Amino acid sequence: MRIASLGHGVFAATMIGLGVLGLIQGDFTAPWQPVSKALPGREALVYLCAIITLGCGIGLLWRRTAPLASRVLLASLLLSLVSRMPAMFWTPGVGTSWPASSTAVMVSAAWVLYTWFATDWDRRRLRFAAGEKGLRTARVLYGLPLILFGLAHFAYLQNTAPLVPGWLPWHVGWSYFTGWTFIAAGVAVLIDVYARLAVALSAWQMGLFLLVVWVPRVAARSLSAFQWTEVVVNVALVAAAWVVADSFSGTHGLAGLAREKS
Repeated sequence: MRIASLGHGVFAATMIGLGVLGLIQGDFTAPWQPVSKALPGREALVYLCAIITLGCGIGLLWRRTAPLASRVLLASLLLSLVSRMPAMFWTPGVGTSWPASSTAVMVSAAWVLYTWFATDWDRRRLRFAAGEKGLRTARVLYGLPLILFGLAHFAYLQNTAPLVPGWLPWHVGWSYFTGWTFIAAGVAVLIDVYARLAVALSAWQMGLFLLVVWVPRVAARSLSAFQWTEVVVNVALVAAAWVVADSFSGTHGLAGLAREKS
């Protein structure tokens, strides 16, 4: 077992947790939702996605399996994201854009890990995905959802403001502030100006949201089924953001570890 970064370990553990949760609940978890209940073979697809998430999470923790695990996870999550694009155009709104944006953040983390663990075959055959261009694409896929997260704060203020803890004043003000910070971070990543700082701060913001908003409600056992789903999504987003933030820290992955030894 060899961990390329702390973010890598947290993200892998999160994927393992999501896979186990999918098997226990018998339903799609954060990276794969929503899926129509009318879809043929839906139940089989539920368990397939859970097994992929679990298997790839475990595979990311081992030197020999990390390249394959990152490749399979990236392809699977990217397919899930692309399959939602038509729905976002035909029925725009938080019901379609928010899950797709969350998945896009996880795709970005999987893509970063893929560039870290890319083999010589990947670099020869898939240069656009495995090299610096791939890393840049991963960061773009991280930046775009941040802008959508920020816009959602404004468009659905009636849902966002009540989440601000009661001990904090100016609930609407905090909702606007965090919305603008998401947008600013997304733009910074897209234009590559203070991108590293923007990713780090956005990761902290999502982590603080988990700590301040959801942890007290989990402790008080006052969450609805939908809110439990949001907690799981928040954890996954923090883990994914951590990986993207680590991508600015230098050389990682199997190739980097090999160079460090030489």
